[in-house]
Amino acid sequence: MTPGTLLLAPDTALAEIIILIVQTWVVIGGVSAVAFLLFGIDRVDPAAKGSYAFRPLLIPGIVVIWPLVLWRWWTLEQFNKHGCPARKDTSDTSDTGDVSS
Repeated sequence: MTPGTLLLAPDTALAEIIILIVQTWVVIGGVSAVAFLLFGIDRVDPAAKGSYAFRPLLIPGIVVIWPLVLWRWWTLEQFNKHGCPARKDTSDTSDTGDVSS
């Protein structure tokens, strides 16, 4: 039997289909992880600019949740195309927290 061919036995066909789906998921996730870590992480998280040591640690997580990573990257790119900031700045520097009556 050559790799990639499905057996006709019903008990192993399902297992081979599951393995093929997982392999496909991991390959797409690996390609997505490389692309995101090389080109997208600086755009999604500006604080990650220049910090290359932690990026390999993200690979397993990106491989698992690659659809969410690509969706988030795509939506932020769409916002950036239309002139919207990638992140809202929630810190208000004008408020000192001093309440005077």
